[in-house]
Formats: sequence, C-alpha cells, structure tokens
Amino acid sequence: MQITIKYFGLLSEVTGCKEEVYEFSGGSIAKLIDELYVKHPSLRNKEFQVAQNQELVPLKTELISNEIVLLPPFSGG
Repeated sequence: MQITIKYFGLLSEVTGCKEEVYEFSGGSIAKLIDELYVKHPSLRNKEFQVAQNQELVPLKTELISNEIVLLPPFSGG
C-alpha cells in the first residue's frame, strides 16, 4: 500500500522532505514509524505526534489511511 507521509516543522528539515510516498506492507502506525526510523535515523531523536484522517492517534493504532502526518510538538495559547 502506498502512503503519503507529510512532515511538518523541524521534521521536514530532519528528513530533507516535506512529503514522500512510501510503500508500506500494512500494520500498525508503530510498525510504519519503525520503518521510517530506518529510512530517516535522525527521526529517532525527535519528538512528534502522528495524525491519521486529521486526528491525532496513538502509535498502536492500525494504519487505515493513505495519508499520515508527522507533527512536531506545538504549544497553544
């Protein structure tokens, strides 16, 4: 399954891209993130949250969307 992964803020600097298409065999978001750590080792040292279908989700969530967004920490006011 092809998924579009979007990186925001510092994460786009770390990976060198704002968006990429990634071939994923399926499973949990945690499995996808583990594969992304192999492709982009510097991500391992960064904090981020994952959104699927425009909603923040825990890593144990099954991947059901063809678009995932990685968001750096943010603060509200």
